[in-house]
Amino acid sequence: MPASLPPGLPIVPDRNDDCEEAAGTGPFPMSEDEFEAAVSDALDRIPPDLAQTMNNVAVFIEDDYTPQPGEDPDTVLLGLYEGVPLTERDSWWDAGSLPDRITIYRRPILDLCATREDVVEEVTVTVVHEIAHHFGISDDRLHELGWG
Repeated sequence: MPASLPPGLPIVPDRNDDCEEAAGTGPFPMSEDEFEAAVSDALDRIPPDLAQTMNNVAVFIEDDYTPQPGEDPDTVLLGLYEGVPLTERDSWWDAGSLPDRITIYRRPILDLCATREDVVEEVTVTVVHEIAHHFGISDDRLHELGWG
């Protein structure tokens, strides 16, 4: 995986560590529509040149991640990228491939955050993190860049 970022990244996160401090205080009360709007806003913040290079990817919102067989049953994810990164696609890939899938998990994000601003920031970081996987950027590199 390349250590360099695609054009348009990095977008330096303005992380607010209040989300981590709020863990255990109960979920922040936000409707599904408000959360969906936060995800939509995060997608809108992706630079247009970068967004145009995304190929065959769909974004979904689900309440919670269900650990797969063999995973720790206590696994908690804020987001998940499933697919073939652009850096690994070959000529065979276009032949009937399903879209890549990015899922943002509402409940774990709301559980972490104490304010609406915290939720919006955590959603933005999570969306950018998962889109970066679509471009072939590893978790290790994302952590180095502050998008962990």
